[in-house]
Amino acid sequence: MTESTTYAIEAEITAPVYDTEAQQRVAEAITEIFPEAEPELQYGELTATVHTLEPFSEQLHRQAILDTARGVFFGNQTGDSFSFRLKKQAAFQGLVNFVVDDPGELGVIAVRVRVDEPTVEEFIDHIAPRTEDGKPVEE
Repeated sequence: MTESTTYAIEAEITAPVYDTEAQQRVAEAITEIFPEAEPELQYGELTATVHTLEPFSEQLHRQAILDTARGVFFGNQTGDSFSFRLKKQAAFQGLVNFVVDDPGELGVIAVRVRVDEPTVEEFIDHIAPRTEDGKPVEE
């Protein structure tokens, strides 16, 4: 895959705002992970849409959780989309922590990514490439 590949994606981000939480703090948790997001309150939850996951991908690389991310993304793929949930608590600290079972007491940030170009598989390979001995493998 070349560096000049253009990705056409739309990521919809939602996170409930509980009575015990400050709306601004939940918005900060979202923007820690998705800096381009501009969360807006709608019906008791913050929503945002972004068209890039590059900063998110960079965080996956920094945390060395590419294999985990790939498993989550491919495990939640439907058609031209994939989804995942992140723990709000970790996001407050700028860390990616996927929700597998227990969402934790603060709940989740839910993300649904629709890929228009290229394919879902190619996009996942781009943001969370295969690894060997923990290092990304170039195809």
